[in-house]
Order: sequence, then C-alpha cells, then structure tokens
Amino acid sequence: MTHSHTHAAGRRTGTSSRHGGRSAAPVPPQIPARRGPGGRRLLAVLLLVGLLAAVLPWWLGTPPGSLRSTAATLTAAGRITGLIAGYLLLVQVLMMSRLPVLERWIGGEQIARWHRDIGATLLVAVLAHMSLILVGYADLRNQSVLAEVGTLLGDYEDMLSAFVATAIMMTVGFSSIRAIRRALPYEVWHLLHRSSYLVLLLGYGHQFTHGAQLYKPGPVRTGWIALYLLVVAALLWGRVIAPLVFNLRYKLRVADVVAENPDTISIYLTGERLGRLAMLGGQYFRWRFLTRGCWWQSHPFSVSAAANGRWLRLTVKVVGTHTADLRDLEPGTRVWAAGPSGTFTAAHRLRERALLIAGGSGITPIRAMLEELPPGAALIYRARTPADVLLSRELDWLAQERDTSVWYVIGSRDDPGPRQLMSPDGLRQLVPDVARRDVYLCGPPGLVEQSVRALRRAGVPRRQIHLATFEL
Repeated sequence: MTHSHTHAAGRRTGTSSRHGGRSAAPVPPQIPARRGPGGRRLLAVLLLVGLLAAVLPWWLGTPPGSLRSTAATLTAAGRITGLIAGYLLLVQVLMMSRLPVLERWIGGEQIARWHRDIGATLLVAVLAHMSLILVGYADLRNQSVLAEVGTLLGDYEDMLSAFVATAIMMTVGFSSIRAIRRALPYEVWHLLHRSSYLVLLLGYGHQFTHGAQLYKPGPVRTGWIALYLLVVAALLWGRVIAPLVFNLRYKLRVADVVAENPDTISIYLTGERLGRLAMLGGQYFRWRFLTRGCWWQSHPFSVSAAANGRWLRLTVKVVGTHTADLRDLEPGTRVWAAGPSGTFTAAHRLRERALLIAGGSGITPIRAMLEELPPGAALIYRARTPADVLLSRELDWLAQERDTSVWYVIGSRDDPGPRQLMSPDGLRQLVPDVARRDVYLCGPPGLVEQSVRALRRAGVPRRQIHLATFEL
C-alpha cells in the first residue's frame, strides 16, 4: 500500500494512515472469474433480427407500384412505424421484466441504458405512426385531420384505447426527462413508469383488429401473438415467480440497524442458506421491508459487504421519508428482496487492475467490490467533509489486506486541491497507468459526469469505464 498526504485549502487529502481493526467480513479466497460480453452481443443480435422480422411482412405483402399516391405513401409509412413501435414496446417490457437470464447476460446497468435509448425511439415511432396514419387516412377520405380523429374514435373498434396508450406513453416519456425526473419524488416517478405496462394492454387490441399485417389469420398473426405471450411470461417470471422463490429460499430478516453517521445507516440482514447465495460485491437488490410505513415501497440499494455466508449488509443514506423510516426497523422484521442485479462487479472487469472512484454514499458497492478485486487496485474517495466519509476503518483494513492504494479527497468541487486531483493530469499523477485500468464510478451525477470527462481525456477507453445504475 502506498502512503501520500497532500493538502488543499486546509483540507486533508491522501491515503489515510488509520487501520483501526479488522473488517467483520472475511476476504473471499477466490477472485471471481471474468464474464465476457458474449451474452450481451448475442442478445443485441437477436433484438436486431427481431426488428427486421417485424417489418418483413409489410415488405413481402406490399406489391410494387402500390405507393404512387401521397395517401398510400403516408399510410405505408404509418404501418411501418406501427410495426416498429409494436416490436419496440415488447422489447421495452422485456427489459423491465427483471428476467434473471437478462440480468446475468447484460446486467441491470446496461439494461437501464438500453431501456432509456429504446424508450426514446419507441416514443418517436409511436408519434410518427399516429401522425402518418391520421394524415394519410385524412387525405384518402378528403377530410381534415381533426375530422379523421373523430372518425377513428367513433367507427373503429379498440381505437380509443390506442389513443389512451399513446397519452400514457407521452406522459412516461415526459417524466423521464432528466431535469423532470430529478424534480419528482422517486415514488411518483416509479408509479408513472409502472403505468407503461398499461400501454401493452391498451395497445394490443387495435394492432390485431386493424393492423394490415396482423388482422388476417396466418403465421404472421400467430407469431406476434406468441411474442406477446413470451414477453408476458418473462414479466411474470421475473417480477413474480423468481422473487417468490428467492424469498422463500432465503427468508431474510433484519438483524440490526447501525448508524454510520447522522445521515447514514447500515442494515444487517440474516436468513437461511446464505452460503448458497450467488452474489458478487457491487451488485444490488430491490428491498422491501415488511413493516408499517415501508412495506408498500421497493427501493434499490447495493450491498456494502461481499457475501460471507452469514449476513448481508446494505448501507443507506437518509434522503427522504422512506429512508428515514428505515432507522426505526426492528430486529426480526421480514424483508422481501429481488436480485441480485448488476454488472458493477469484479467479474465484469476487462483489465487485471482497477481504479475505483466513489463519492459520498457511492462507496457502498465499491467497498464490497474491494473484497473481490485482484490486488493492486486504487481507490479515490470524494467527500465534502471528513464526517461524510463512510466505512473508513474497513477501507483502511482492506487497503492493507488487498494491497490497495486509497486516497480520501476531502472538500467541495470548487476547492483547488480536489479540482486539481480530479483533473486528467491529477488522475495520471495519482494513478500513472490509469489508461490501462478498469475504472468503476459510483456517486452523485455531477461527480460521475466530471470524472468520466477527465478519464476520457486521460486516455481511458469508454469500454473500461463502469457506472453503477440501480434502476430503470
């Protein structure tokens, strides 16, 4: 372990020299084997093939020369975008299913990114489908678009539900804009996001009643129905059956609640068969504490210690009513958990050495990862004040046990010392081989964005930068 002490604006930065006692969790004797990106690539190929297959029936069923009029061209474009939107909707629901095989193949973080990108494309496709069909049909009937809306709603079965589905999708898309999402309480945003399941139900009818490629009995219609059934089955398995099996097997309960500082607590859990729990440091669960005031909410928190076969621990920063209520959890409280999820783990590294950058409570998954990374890792821990540093005794012990260099960078983002240390030159000075390391980042959005820019300018390839994303 290296020791260095620098000072910025009177605040301490550098590697702490405190090593006050051993961590309660033993260091696992084996480092997890790497998991390659093969599953992620295979799924990406399958999704692309599925998209092409969704549009192929239109291509094969449209005779040459049938698109000579403006109305025919607009209607055809509307049908194409409708097929794309229908397929992307199924993919979105699949991404939200929490199917264990998807979590293992690509991880919750990558699923969240795919879900975000596909969601934006889906919204554009739905709006394009609705607009093109309305304008095309209005031109065909020689009436206004507003009159065409009335015709569709009055004369076409299942069309009202399709308009309602579009309105829900627009609301969900609007609430997913970063600034709006940050302003909304988590519970409100999550409830709005859950309403997107209604889109699948409300949009189903008009596809098979009026879809030019789907209303006729045959292999295309049968294939789409089978796809719907598969996605619904994945949703039931990932959201209902797999969590039920997990909780019946491990029967988690609260063992103790410990205050780490005035704003942060650690919750220790016990259960049955924990030695068989396949969990990696850095992964997270979605936790539901079955007690008054907490049972109806499920929140994602990462574990803050690697699996040890005896207990689990999550370390939570108190930022709202729900997390404040967790302070009062009684020993023996039943816990409903779904997981583990995430690829923010040592098993998903690309290089042998790693740099970990944490901010505030973002240290929790990184602290667990330190138990499983190969020796020689480096940790930069950003905090505004010394009181904001969490789990320092355990970090210092792990630094010795795992041959890890640790720097506590204390101060605000505008202080000269932290600002210089978190610059490309500062990172290269602390970790000269940073471009040849995996970098794991977890912390406030501002720190993550600033660090990614500095790392890229320091020569770290994007594929070597791992971000912790806990929720869709």
